[in-house]
Amino acid sequence: MHAIAGSDERIADWHARALAFEREVAKVVLGQERVIRMLSIAVFARGHVLLEGDVGVGKTTLLRAMARAIGGAYERVEGTVDLMPSDLVYDARIGDDGRPRVDPGPLLRRGTGLSIFFFNEINRARPQVHSLLLRLMAEGTVSAFGQDHVFPYLQVFADRNRVEREETFELPAAARDRFFMEVQVAAPTGMQARTALIFDPRFHHMDRLLSEVREGVLDHTRLGAVAGAIQEAVHASPAIAAYTVALWDAVRNPHAAGIALSGVRMDRLVQGGASPRGMSYLVRAARVRAWLEGRTMIVPEDLRAVFPEVMAHRIFFDPVYEMRREEIAAALCRAAFETVPAP
Repeated sequence: MHAIAGSDERIADWHARALAFEREVAKVVLGQERVIRMLSIAVFARGHVLLEGDVGVGKTTLLRAMARAIGGAYERVEGTVDLMPSDLVYDARIGDDGRPRVDPGPLLRRGTGLSIFFFNEINRARPQVHSLLLRLMAEGTVSAFGQDHVFPYLQVFADRNRVEREETFELPAAARDRFFMEVQVAAPTGMQARTALIFDPRFHHMDRLLSEVREGVLDHTRLGAVAGAIQEAVHASPAIAAYTVALWDAVRNPHAAGIALSGVRMDRLVQGGASPRGMSYLVRAARVRAWLEGRTMIVPEDLRAVFPEVMAHRIFFDPVYEMRREEIAAALCRAAFETVPAP
């Protein structure tokens, strides 16, 4: 299998590391196998992720476990209504000597080694903060102290508060489109996992729990090269290419595709979205999924497996249907696969 540029390593060697990475994270995050697989795909596709889920379902534990297994530095910021863009890059305060001082903020204190940056409750932050985060995600740089600071290994994860509406600022379409995936994190449903999380003291002390995760299973400095090698090594047949475009047409114009959803006027449902960039992200994710499954060709199931997480947030509905977005988007994605014949 393909060698990684500038190295004697092969992506076949990294396949074993990727599965070991998932096992390490799963040791401390129970009942979230699909979520771990989606985040693993994002890691090896080098894409940013928006996490959706209730408070206390393990999102922070999940990301800290990932950061430990990847081996890079981890930073977290809490979204608040008074947070300013400057708060991400420097910390202005009064020192112990009573004199003002400026220290590097959460983005800068780890330097180029920053691997995972978690923005908790992103929709509590103002649009000015969103703008800085968009540049960070798109370019991997921020400007501070008169120079540009580059983060070559950075992956951004954010969490959105879905319950409270006061003093929140919903992300605009352009901001959501910058996220490679939107991943739902729900409480586990299995009885064994739920019982362990409630009664096993092992899960009640986060730092002690995270110490069980082996450090540096992956090398965060090599992930970019590995991601590129995976994209070159995993191929799509002409039939899969035609199938992908047909799926694109189905979600852009479901009425013309013959899709019908209960209680929805299909001729006015979709206003836009599912851009070429979104479709390229879909193929990127499908290639990584195929690689994790041990194949060098994309099959229809690879597209189906990643479609909701990659595509649902890129389909923009008529405002009358936005309050039912989660339900309708899931139904539309299912209907597209039921309507478009698989090769």
